[in-house]
This record gives sequence, structure tokens and C-alpha cells, in this order.
Amino acid sequence: MISKNKLKELAAYRQQKRCDEEGVFVVEGPRLCAEALRSGFRIRVVCATGEWGEERGAWREESGEWYEVSQGELERLSGMQSPNRVWMLVERKEGDEGDGCVGEDVREAPVLALDRVQDPGNMGTMLRTADWFGIRRVVCSRDTVSCYNAKVVQASMGAIFRTRVDYVDLPQWLEGCGMPVIGASLQGQPLGEARLPEGACVLLIGNEGRGISAEAMAQVTHPVLIPNIGGTAESLNAAVAAGILMHYLSLR
Repeated sequence: MISKNKLKELAAYRQQKRCDEEGVFVVEGPRLCAEALRSGFRIRVVCATGEWGEERGAWREESGEWYEVSQGELERLSGMQSPNRVWMLVERKEGDEGDGCVGEDVREAPVLALDRVQDPGNMGTMLRTADWFGIRRVVCSRDTVSCYNAKVVQASMGAIFRTRVDYVDLPQWLEGCGMPVIGASLQGQPLGEARLPEGACVLLIGNEGRGISAEAMAQVTHPVLIPNIGGTAESLNAAVAAGILMHYLSLR
């Protein structure tokens, strides 16, 4: 069982600042927490209803502190509107180039680059989509939302545990990556007309409202445009655009 003091201590991790300071992140819900247990990430604390804890009994000896909590106690910990059975505090892993998730060396595969992406839902969706298309590395500008933001983690649907995410000086990284850079741009060549490179490349997606920064755009070798066939919508959601382009690249 969990004490009132411990519950109060753990509830403080609803604040992203507290998580950032201690190098941890929150994972919630049966599916994501089961992925966390299998991932190799170090689990610091597990708070679960009795039923979920019993189902995962074999993991208890390999993880950190485990507490059985009531639904009401789970609601005090959770940042979700409808908390679901289990809450975890997980330690982050550091990438080679800064705050990021570890993964295999994927320099020969496509890389997704994100420039100043701010919306956690978009970020998580792009991680999830990249995972679907086998893209295991994501490189972000330092002012892109943290991949460990609780909303990013939820939206990633487990991709956070399988994808390496690095935060870098993005224009500098793009300049030195040694790969062609495909950038989503309103001034680009329409898909279907653009001649895209074969092999490893970088797909660059910009900020939701401002697009790719001038500094990063200077490193784009292949600007591309998703044609506005309907002619009425003003723009595409950044995560939707990224998904279309990742699918297009998968067909090369």
C-alpha cells in the first residue's frame, strides 16, 4: 500500500519541470506500461491497481518500487482525464548527442528531423508514424518539444521506447550529416514531379505555423510540396504532412 506522504511526493511529477530536473518521465495505462517493462528502460516506481499488479507479478523483482493503489489514488497521480489501472515513473536514457532515447545505429536508414515542433500531440504522432515506417532515429532542434513530455509519450503509443531521439543544433547537424535533406516547403516541387534521392536521407518537418527556419532551410537539398488538390484548405497538420511524406519515401 502507499502512504499519504509517498502519494504526495509522486503526485509532484505531474509537473514537467520536476520530471526534467530528475531525468524521469511518466508512463500511464496498461499498454504503454507493459511496453515500458519490456523496453530495457529502468523503472523507478510503479503504482497499480491490485489486478494489474498481480498480472505483472513476474516483473516486480526486476523493477523499482511497487505500490498498490486505489482508483482514487491513481487519479491523484495521473495527468489523464480517465486514469487506467497503472502509473509509472521511468528513468530517461541519454542519446549520443543530448537528451534522447537510445536505439540501434540507424545512420543508413531514413532520419526524421523536426525543426521547432511545439505541439506534443504532433510530436507523439510523428514518432508513432516514424515507428510504423521503420524510421528509428529522430533528430530535433533544441527548441522542439521534449520527447519525454507526458502528452508526447501517450501520443507515441510506445514508439518512444523504440526510437532514438536526439536534440541538437539542427542546422549544424544537417550541414554535417552527409545525407540529402528533403524538406517540406510551400516553395518545393510537388510530390510526383520531384526527383528524390535513393538510399539514406533526412526528412525535415518544420514548425506548425512557421514552417522550417531559414537556417535549417538553407541545408535542404530537395524541397518538396504536397499538392493542395482540393484547393480550399489553408494548410495540412504537421503530423499529417509528415505521415504523407514518410509513406512517399517508403515507396522509393
